[in-house]
Amino acid sequence: MTDSSRIYTAALIVIGDEILSGRTDDKNIAQVANWLGVQGIRLTEVRVVADDAAAIGAAVNALRTAHDYLFTTGGIGPTHDDITVDAIAAALGVGVVVHPEARAILEAHYETRGGLTEARLRMARVPAGATLIPNRYTGAPGIRHGNIFIMAGVPAITAGMLDALSGTLPGGSRMLSETIGCWVQESEVADLLGRTEKAHPGTQIGSYPFWRDGRTGANFVIRSVDAESLAACSRALVAGLEAMARSPIAGGI
Repeated sequence: MTDSSRIYTAALIVIGDEILSGRTDDKNIAQVANWLGVQGIRLTEVRVVADDAAAIGAAVNALRTAHDYLFTTGGIGPTHDDITVDAIAAALGVGVVVHPEARAILEAHYETRGGLTEARLRMARVPAGATLIPNRYTGAPGIRHGNIFIMAGVPAITAGMLDALSGTLPGGSRMLSETIGCWVQESEVADLLGRTEKAHPGTQIGSYPFWRDGRTGANFVIRSVDAESLAACSRALVAGLEAMARSPIAGGI
């Protein structure tokens, strides 16, 4: 049952030497964060970990107990360096088994694609006690074990797995946000931002400065789970900027 008054949190572990080496740009952090926000779950921590069983296991055990949910991306393919399943099973103290439903899914998927080889069968291996997350693209399913969700590293496949999970996880109220831009130096409005946030409990104001067209500006993102609190804080910030003879720009710059 969902408790809208509670903040549900999640962590994400991005797994892969290719991410750390810079050969591959990670695109999963943003899409996981956005999807979680829609579910009323806040992504509060992200770690990028190498293809190293000990490092993966340590991260999993640290984060699965600190958050309501833990998501991982990467390392569940058919090759020798796809060690995520083994590393997580070891961290949980369970064995690795071939999930019968996953095997059947892969057999059907590869029936006209050369059959189910030993390498492809690796994608049916799960930590004992796990259930499956559907994958409508390549057949190889994602894996759920307790509050851990083990997903592919390919962004399009990850997106499909997230879609399959939509609406199935308890979460709180969705985080709402509004952006106000202004051509102003961040240091000039630091006190205003602090006062405004303090005067509106339940809101947060993030400041994101930039330099563009030879001018210094900043976008201020106000966040709250309550629409009325969000609107009141936004109005107060606009009024404060106008009192400083600055022109706030709704929607940001």
